Amino acid sequence: MAPVKVVVQDRYGPPDVLEVRRVAPPIPGQGEVRVRVRAIALNPADWHVVRGLPYLARIAFGLRRPADRLRGTDVAGEVDAVGAGVTLHRPGDRVFGWCKGAPFAELVCVREDQVAAMPANLSFEQAAAVPLAATTALQALRDKGRIRPGDRVLVNGASGGVGTFAVQIAKWWGAEVTGVCSPRNADLVRSLGADHVIDYTAEDFTRRDAAFDCILDNVGNHRLSECRRVLADTGTLIPNSGSGGRWFGPLGTVARATVMDALVRQRLRPFFTKANRGDLLVLKDLIEAGSVTPVVDRVYRFDEIPAAIRHLETGRARGKVVVSLPGSS
Repeated sequence: MAPVKVVVQDRYGPPDVLEVRRVAPPIPGQGEVRVRVRAIALNPADWHVVRGLPYLARIAFGLRRPADRLRGTDVAGEVDAVGAGVTLHRPGDRVFGWCKGAPFAELVCVREDQVAAMPANLSFEQAAAVPLAATTALQALRDKGRIRPGDRVLVNGASGGVGTFAVQIAKWWGAEVTGVCSPRNADLVRSLGADHVIDYTAEDFTRRDAAFDCILDNVGNHRLSECRRVLADTGTLIPNSGSGGRWFGPLGTVARATVMDALVRQRLRPFFTKANRGDLLVLKDLIEAGSVTPVVDRVYRFDEIPAAIRHLETGRARGKVVVSLPGSS
C-alpha cells in the first residue's frame, strides 16, 4: 500500500510548525479499525498544543518539544480494514468519533469503541464537527448541570463549537435558554433555539437581575464570583474555559472553581470530557431526529491546516472549523 499523508509537529510555535509528511499506512491491531479519513474538525486543544500553551500544560505535552508529534481528535470517514476481534464495524462503514493520536492524516487506526455509525443525514464534514464539542456540551449539561425541563440555562459563548451544541441540547431538554454572543451571531443563536440572546458588546450578563439554574461558560471572560452573582442559590456553574495567562491558561480557573465548590452552596463543576461510544450514539439519535444540527463555520483543505488553526485561534469561528480530505462527498 502506498505511503499516506500525516501532519507532524516537531516543535512548539505558530501553526506553520506543522508539516505534512508521508509515512507507511498504519495496520489495525487487536480490536482496532482503520479509517480512511474524509474530514477532521479542529478544537481549541489543537492550537494550545501547537503553541505549547499554557506552559504548565507542557508537563503533559512535553517540556521542550511535543511528546506526541501527531495532532487531532475528531474524525469522520470510512472503515477500510479491521483488526482481529472487531465486531462493531466492517469495511465500508461510515463512522465518526474520537481518534486520540492523529486524525490529521489520510488513514488512522482507532479502537472500535471510539467510533460509531455516522448520522445518516450528515455529510462527512458535518459529522466530523460533532464528537468532542457535542459530547462536551452533552456531558456538561446532563452530568454536571443536571438540567431539567423548565430550568433557566445560560450559555456564554453560544455561537462557538461547544456553545452551538449546548444551546440545542438544552432546548431539547426543555430548558429556557439564554445565549451570550456577539451581535453578528445573534440570529444564528436564535435559530438554534435560544429563547433569549444577550449581545455581550452591549450588556454584561453578570449585571442582570437574574438567577440561572445552570451557567455553561465557554469563554471565561468573567470572574467566578461575577458569574455566581446571577446563579441561583442551588445553581450550577460549569467553567469550560478561563483566563490564566500564558502560564496557567484555563487550568487556573479549574483550580479556583474546585476550591470554591467546597466553600459555597452553589455548585462549581469544572470537568474534562470523557470519550465514549455511548454518548456518540445519543448524539447520533438527536441529530437524526432533527433536534441537533452541527454548525460548520469554514471548511479547509488538508494542506491548509495551519490556516485553519490560525482562524480557530481568533476565537471568532461560528460553530466548528473543519478540514475536508479528497473523496468526502
